[in-house]
Amino acid sequence: MAAPSLADVVDALEGRYPVTTAAEWDAVGLVCGDPAMTVSSILWAVDPTSVVVDEAIDAGVDLVITHHPLFLTGVHSVAATDAKGRVVHRLLESGIALYCAHTNADVAHPGVSDALAAALGLGDLVPLDPSGLGCVGTIDPAVSLADFAAQVAAALPSTHHGVRVAGDTAHLVRRVAVCGGSGDGLLVCATAAGADVYVTADLKHHRTLEHLEDGGCALIDVAHWASEWPWLAQAAVLLEADLAIQGSTVGSIVSAVPTDPWAMSIRGAH
Repeated sequence: MAAPSLADVVDALEGRYPVTTAAEWDAVGLVCGDPAMTVSSILWAVDPTSVVVDEAIDAGVDLVITHHPLFLTGVHSVAATDAKGRVVHRLLESGIALYCAHTNADVAHPGVSDALAAALGLGDLVPLDPSGLGCVGTIDPAVSLADFAAQVAAALPSTHHGVRVAGDTAHLVRRVAVCGGSGDGLLVCATAAGADVYVTADLKHHRTLEHLEDGGCALIDVAHWASEWPWLAQAAVLLEADLAIQGSTVGSIVSAVPTDPWAMSIRGAH
C-alpha cells in the first residue's frame, strides 16, 4: 500500500474527530503543511512544544499530530521571535506538517476519556455527560480507594505531580468516572452518575473542598499531560486502520517525551 497524502490523513482524522464538534473557543485542524505532501510517518504528542519538534526532526517524520493546539488566540505574525513562531518555522524548514485535534477528540467516542478509561482497566463504558465529555465504567473486583489510586499511578506516565487523592482511602471503588484533561466542570455529573471516584486533572482547592463537603464522590487528580497521553496510541491505531481501508499505510510514533511542565515536587517535613 502507498503512503497517503496529507489531505488524505486530514480527511481520515476529521472523519473520527469532526472539527464541527470542537468548542467554539478552540483552534483545531491543520496548522501548517502542504495538503499535497506525502505522509509516510507521524509523531503523536500531547503538546506542540520545542522538545516535540526536536523529536519529530530526529525521527524524520512528515507530520506531527498533537492534542493541544499551537494557537488558541488570534495571531498577526508567526515570526520566529517567540516560542510558537519558532515552532512553525522549524517545522516548515524541516518539511513537517502539524495538525491538532483537541476538544473534538475530547467529545469523540472513542476519544480522550475512553483511552484514559481503557488505561485504567474500566469496562462497560457509558458517557459521563450528554455533550460527550468523560465516561463512566466499572472495575471488577472492587478495591479500596487507596489501592485504586496505586493502580492509576501504575497505569499512567510518571510525573512530579503524581496522583493526589481526596476522600476516604478505605472506601471501596467499583464505579469510576473519568475525564481526560481539566474536568472540574463535571464534578456534579460524576456524583450524579453514581461514581465512587472521579479521575481527572487540574482540580482546584476550593472546588474540591466544596465537592467533598456537599457529599460528592472521592477524587483522584493526576497531571493534565498524563491524563491525555493514553489517547495518542489509541488515535494512532484508529488512524492507521482508517487509512488501510482506503488502501494507504503510514507509520506512527507515540512521543515518549514528557511535556508536563513541572520538574520537581518536594514534600515538607510536616
